[in-house]
Amino acid sequence: MEKFVVTGGKPLSGEVTISGAKNAAVAIIPAVILCDEPCQIENIPNISDVSLISRILQQMGANVRRINRSSLYIDPTKIRTCNAVTDLVRGMRASYYLLGALLGKYGKAKVALPGGCNFGVRPIDQHLKGFEALGATTQLVDGAIIEAECDSLVGTHVYLDVVSVGATMNIMLAASKAKGQTIIENAAREPHIVDLANFLNSMGADVRGAGTDVIKIRGVEYLHGITYSI
Repeated sequence: MEKFVVTGGKPLSGEVTISGAKNAAVAIIPAVILCDEPCQIENIPNISDVSLISRILQQMGANVRRINRSSLYIDPTKIRTCNAVTDLVRGMRASYYLLGALLGKYGKAKVALPGGCNFGVRPIDQHLKGFEALGATTQLVDGAIIEAECDSLVGTHVYLDVVSVGATMNIMLAASKAKGQTIIENAAREPHIVDLANFLNSMGADVRGAGTDVIKIRGVEYLHGITYSI
């Protein structure tokens, strides 16, 4: 049996820099798509998922550059496609946040199912339920790609059948520019949901109740660029 032997008795000192949470970063970076100006995101973790989502945005046309080890500059105004169906997208589960961001900004999205996951094992049905309640139509194409589109998104009432962090955040993204107010009941309450709400609100969104099981989002037309630390 393997074991660790820790011998104490010596004073410890020093400094440790704590980076932002991965689960916040992989939602906030796609959320920049909603913005109508460039943003700078700081205190991002130096992990593969951050590199992947950055490369995905670059493939879509966004200007993404690393300022330093923990900061990204993202200009989403150059995005030229709502399709994200490459192997990079399939390489990370959190790429499903592209659905909510693209749908909220452009009214359409075509995104490969993320992470090579089994759609039946880890379903995103609550995400799609929220999009459809907002007025979008969704379909699964060839068992591997989600297509969603709408003429316009309209605020609505969404009750999540199961508490889902991903669905809560994805609906928040889509609803941020919808017409009117959206209410999410049985919402997840994790800290990274609060972080996403703070990011959206800093850009000019109106998100209230993050961190509770009822979140209210009143859609706005314009989101301005910011510098935000996760």
